[in-house]
Amino acid sequence: MDRPSLLLIPLLFITTVISIFVFDLTTADELDLTAESPMIFPLSYSSLPPRVEDIRRRRLHQSQLPNAHMKLYDDLLSNGYYTTRLWIGTPPQEFALIVDTGSTVTYVPCSTCKQCGKHQDPKFQPELSSSYQALKCNPDCNCDDEGKLCVYERRYAEMSSSSGVLSEDLISFGNESQLSPQRAVFGCENVETGDLFSQRADGIMGLGRGKLSVVDQLVDKGVIEDTFSLCYGGMEVGGGAMVLGKIYPPAGMVFSHSDPFRSPYYNIDLKQMHVAGKSLKLNPKVFNGKHGTVLDSGTTYAYFPKEAFIAIKAAVIKEIPSLKRIHGPDPNYDDVCFSGAGRDVAEIHNFFPEIAMEFGNGQNLILSPENYLFRHTKVRGAYCLGIFPDRDSTTLLGGIVVRNTLVTYDRENDKLGFLKTNCSDLWRRLAAPDSPAPTSPVSQNKTSSISPSPATSESSTTDLPGVFRVGVITFEVSISVNNSSQKPEFSEMADFIAHELDIKSSQVHLLNISSRGNEYRLKWGIFPAQSSEYISNTTALNIMLLLKENRLRLPGQFGSYKLLEWKAEQKQKHDAFVRSWWETHVLGVVAGVVISLLVTSVMIKLVLVWRRRKQEEATYEPVSAAVKEQELQPLSSDTSNA
Repeated sequence: MDRPSLLLIPLLFITTVISIFVFDLTTADELDLTAESPMIFPLSYSSLPPRVEDIRRRRLHQSQLPNAHMKLYDDLLSNGYYTTRLWIGTPPQEFALIVDTGSTVTYVPCSTCKQCGKHQDPKFQPELSSSYQALKCNPDCNCDDEGKLCVYERRYAEMSSSSGVLSEDLISFGNESQLSPQRAVFGCENVETGDLFSQRADGIMGLGRGKLSVVDQLVDKGVIEDTFSLCYGGMEVGGGAMVLGKIYPPAGMVFSHSDPFRSPYYNIDLKQMHVAGKSLKLNPKVFNGKHGTVLDSGTTYAYFPKEAFIAIKAAVIKEIPSLKRIHGPDPNYDDVCFSGAGRDVAEIHNFFPEIAMEFGNGQNLILSPENYLFRHTKVRGAYCLGIFPDRDSTTLLGGIVVRNTLVTYDRENDKLGFLKTNCSDLWRRLAAPDSPAPTSPVSQNKTSSISPSPATSESSTTDLPGVFRVGVITFEVSISVNNSSQKPEFSEMADFIAHELDIKSSQVHLLNISSRGNEYRLKWGIFPAQSSEYISNTTALNIMLLLKENRLRLPGQFGSYKLLEWKAEQKQKHDAFVRSWWETHVLGVVAGVVISLLVTSVMIKLVLVWRRRKQEEATYEPVSAAVKEQELQPLSSDTSNA
């Protein structure tokens, strides 16, 4: 996959918002900011930082309010983004939205869209939602040509755009959420172009600072505290967790001040960089140009001012003399890549140094190699720097910097917190069985989240008794790869499937694979853990429900895919299963053995007869046959003398 396609939805390009439609009227300062400071990521200049009155009002919320636990899907470098699931309408319609801290508007394609791409979920159908309402034209919004409805538009420098009608409906946050569904404003897309048109995800979930942001709307309603957290999965693992609302800071979390008046983005107070414990001795002002140092979840890589980039690059190269410098995967880019570190991601820390980011308060955020490297896509055991020079003086930290890092956006106290952790395990803890159930459960989407055609099943949870024993769950997936010259490493999918189903990788087995051109059909089996004879009831139910609702997510690096069918087999104990198999096939096995013995016996006899006849032919001579005369041997000298 080329760099532009990887960066399409993180939208690593200069963003220039042409039209801004928000509830706060745009000021002259905002217009100047847009004109003078183009960015290379999708940050929306929809509003200035929150007003002092807003901050004071939000800080009046002292009680512990509920929060929304939400799972993250996809992978930063394979897909270019992370998504979460959001449900809109009554009854709920499900969507996969890119979580973007640099954007404020949340939008999805609508059934009225005249120019929208094909995404992983069906378009939103306002006519099917009893709670849907388009916002009528008013002095606080931009109106359509007829002066009837509020509209929005977002344009980007490479000509991607999204435009539509501002609407309001009930938004639900999933079954792990303590937060009940809330009415919120979102964009109902009528036109999308460029990369937004071709992306697989349905739309954007805006988490930035601005009146249209989902976070701002929920805070304004007083239903969550003014904070949220994101935790991205590690290299080649993907997934993760998101929490809208307050969580108490874990021990060991480091913080940086974030000034809402410095820029409308989530910035940090970066002062110095260290590589392998050695300070780069950069002027702290290098990290404070234009928008300062900005953390943006919608961006993939990290971008530093040229001076800082050169210093970081040189320091890293100095620490890895044993590795060989090689060309990057894409000849169109001058990537800094190295081979010789091995394929095991868990071992790359033995080759590459740690990088420390020092904040103004003296605290350090340690970046392990997975926080600044990405795997070379054409050379095994090779890695490339995920750090690049910025076009201007802004320091932009994309999602790669915070992989396996819990990031808390404490907007209430104007600070960002960082804690290195396993984000997959964090999600399991957040989704523990004792977590409170949502006030209003979210119903299933009627359609498949993998393909428009629902997967068929030979088994259903309704067919199983209250206490059941599932010995194996199988499912088939069809995958269409983009590059026909390179066969994907499908065996690597086991880890992703295990992560998605919340089981061990050893329980996932590739049973069969067939292909026709670029189309592959894979059959997978989910088996009990090594110490168990059955898949636990809870695990089996979760897996079957996920498959039944077509909610299995696989990284886009393997190609486009869809779930074809699945089957859960209710089995007895292993020895009973073996007996059952013998009872069914014993006649066939006995017949096969008898036939084999007979055939073997006949073959041996034929061989013996053949050998005996050959021997007889060699020794038999007919009576009339001429006998060759033999010469008389001369007499010995003793005989002649006699």
